[in-house]
Amino acid sequence: MLSRKDFLLQSTIFTTGSFLLPSFTYASGIKQHFGVQLYSFRKEMAKDAIGTLKQIASLGFKEIETARSQKGHYYGLAPAEMKAVCKDLNMNLKSGHVHLDNKWQQTMEEAVESGQEYLICSSMPSQGQTIDNYKKVAEEFNKAGEACKKLNLKFGYHNHEYEFETENNQVLYDVLLKNTEADLVHMELDLGWVIVAGKDPLDYFKKYPGRFPLWHLKDMDMDKKESTEFGKGGLDIPGMMAHKKESGVKHIFIEQEEYASNPLESMKHNMAFLKNLS
Repeated sequence: MLSRKDFLLQSTIFTTGSFLLPSFTYASGIKQHFGVQLYSFRKEMAKDAIGTLKQIASLGFKEIETARSQKGHYYGLAPAEMKAVCKDLNMNLKSGHVHLDNKWQQTMEEAVESGQEYLICSSMPSQGQTIDNYKKVAEEFNKAGEACKKLNLKFGYHNHEYEFETENNQVLYDVLLKNTEADLVHMELDLGWVIVAGKDPLDYFKKYPGRFPLWHLKDMDMDKKESTEFGKGGLDIPGMMAHKKESGVKHIFIEQEEYASNPLESMKHNMAFLKNLS
């Protein structure tokens, strides 16, 4: 199965083109701008970061979120250079996926240079599917959040499916939520991985209102357990969009890791799907 966890994967060739990404107004009357997680264009970013950013900007995206690459957090660019390129393209580097490791101070300092707002830990910093480990991790996350706050950054965590395993009838993701401070640890809920785990994101919106300022909007082929174009998988996207307020979401990043054709065509399909909901 292709996923963020399997980084050395083949990807189809990115084709050039222009697709204007509008802001959509939903029934609530609130306009929603959509961002993109750059892992969706991982192969292209590795080959030509600036050229790919230009192509992404031509799609109309205004917010982007980076992912770790073999060339670092900024795909071989210096943090300040990444900031300048995004500014020139009228895009906002809003968030970045990172690891909580022994280079954490450097990671934070580079994030400040890049102008981004969020640093999102993309995987558990220690192994162990136990309540004790998740409580330990929660303490680490709170400390990371405090460190980020001092630099006017926001720390967060992005889930996969394994956080929804249980020990002693307790869902480990719930242990993480209950033991982290909401003002220090901002959850980025990957809706696709939630349903793969057999859970309903709406239940989490109700149980922990306002805890999810960032989403990964990702449909999932439930048979293959991999991402797919919007409307082809098991995620109730209209239902998710109808309950944005409860979740507290401010930034929605579209992510797709596998494609029917190529990243560009998939993004065109996804945006057309969302436009039909507005």
